[in-house]
Amino acid sequence: MKIFMIADDSPVIRKVGKRIIEDLGFIVVEAADGLQAQAICSDNMPDGILVDWDMPGMDGLELVQWLSAYPKAEKLKILFCTSEVNVPLMTRAKRAGASGFLLKPFNRNQISGKFAEIGLLDVPPVAA
Repeated sequence: MKIFMIADDSPVIRKVGKRIIEDLGFIVVEAADGLQAQAICSDNMPDGILVDWDMPGMDGLELVQWLSAYPKAEKLKILFCTSEVNVPLMTRAKRAGASGFLLKPFNRNQISGKFAEIGLLDVPPVAA
């Protein structure tokens, strides 16, 4: 079973994301900030990670840069998540190693579509 991490300082975003992603068949691990995500990834690298842009301690861009340079993360799929379209930031995140982007608020169809787009799902599941 694949492991997916949600790195976001919002408990609500983590809770909603966890429900959706578990329904897609993943084990979900949560991190409340970039430093916690870094520590967890150092110990046990997930298959994919949703990285919030604005987190305390280590922001999302810094985490993406660290993950991209970390040898154990060479196959990691990174979704950079933000609540606004910020083209310069998104460009920097892409250059740093983000596999794709997800805008908040998100729903099941958006997440499954992004997972299929970056190679975490073979085909987006049909919504019930």
